[in-house]
Amino acid sequence: MTSEVSLKVNTKFVNKFKSGYPLISKEAISNLNVLDEEGVIFRLVDERSKFIAKGYYGKQNKGLGWVLSRNENEQIDQSFFVKRLKDAFKHRESFYKSKETTAFRVFNGEGDGIGGLTIDYFDGHYLISWYSKGIYQFRESIIDSLKELVEFKAIYQKKRFDEKGKYIEEDDFVAGERGQSPVIVKENGVNFAVYLNESAMVGVFLDQRDVRKTIRDAYAKGKTVLNTFSYTGAFSVFAALGGATKTTSVDLANRSRSKTVEQFSVNSVDYAAQDIIVEDVFNYFKYAVKKQLKFDMVILDPPSFARSKKFVFSAEKDYKNLLKEAIAITEDNGTIVASTNCSSFGMDKFKGFIDAAFKEMMGKYKILEEFSLPEDFRTIREFPEGNYLKVVFIKKMK
Repeated sequence: MTSEVSLKVNTKFVNKFKSGYPLISKEAISNLNVLDEEGVIFRLVDERSKFIAKGYYGKQNKGLGWVLSRNENEQIDQSFFVKRLKDAFKHRESFYKSKETTAFRVFNGEGDGIGGLTIDYFDGHYLISWYSKGIYQFRESIIDSLKELVEFKAIYQKKRFDEKGKYIEEDDFVAGERGQSPVIVKENGVNFAVYLNESAMVGVFLDQRDVRKTIRDAYAKGKTVLNTFSYTGAFSVFAALGGATKTTSVDLANRSRSKTVEQFSVNSVDYAAQDIIVEDVFNYFKYAVKKQLKFDMVILDPPSFARSKKFVFSAEKDYKNLLKEAIAITEDNGTIVASTNCSSFGMDKFKGFIDAAFKEMMGKYKILEEFSLPEDFRTIREFPEGNYLKVVFIKKMK
């Protein structure tokens, strides 16, 4: 690693960093020209060259890097990473002890003190995701720290930092035994087949754990359930196991059908009794209206951005209209589960979309409950964008 450089923080950003904000933006720095290769350690200093914090240069989304320490004398070396990882694992002790759940997040980026890095646990297998070339420069120290701290069946990695922030396709195996694929993990007693070496996604989004459990335990019994943007059908599986009379899963991706069949099958649910539809969700809404289909529960969990042949969906611009489509095919007294992982707006704005959608549809509603990230997805108060998940259970009133 090259020697540390000093980054001068523009006056109006000094207090922000002093109060604990961890993400470095272009606008905050006046001498960007000193940054050369990603992975370099920098010191943030004020206009009088007084030390504020230490961090690393790594381009990710809208940021240039992350603060790692507010201690001027702390070295960013292997002992630093061991300490951060050890602290993170201690926070997940109750998860490690669970027999019912064997898949969870053990390290959550800036929430655990290192932005740009996440580590997930899948029944003895660890999956590291690198979100910038900068953090990837520390891979040896981080992987060695992980090996020092835990016993593992295997370690895998995802490099998610090509020019467009996409996943880089390659062999993701790092250490241990390659073993069988898929790995079968448990979540609240339900099985999931996960693929750690196949693509950017492994087959389940761990941040929705509490939401899935709530659907199974409190909402699904005797209900017809529509799961849109269904991916591998995880919500549908939980709904079916909770006693739903029928689930309908709709996703545009061809692979969603076989993946959803597999998730039903590893839970001994008869997938032939469920509807699994490969289609653009927006077309399906039109079809449902035309056929006068109504559902007791509609689950909306779109990606923040989605592109189909005719349409680009952006959660910030289009969520309200998506809700209106859902309202139209939800039974009176039925439930809409509205979810978004878009970090560019908060819960208040999200509830504003819900309110506007019902007003425009001349409908009444009641908010039943709401969720943000589960406790293994640790976040810090100083970085509200890190707590990106917003889920609201809405009752459509008569």
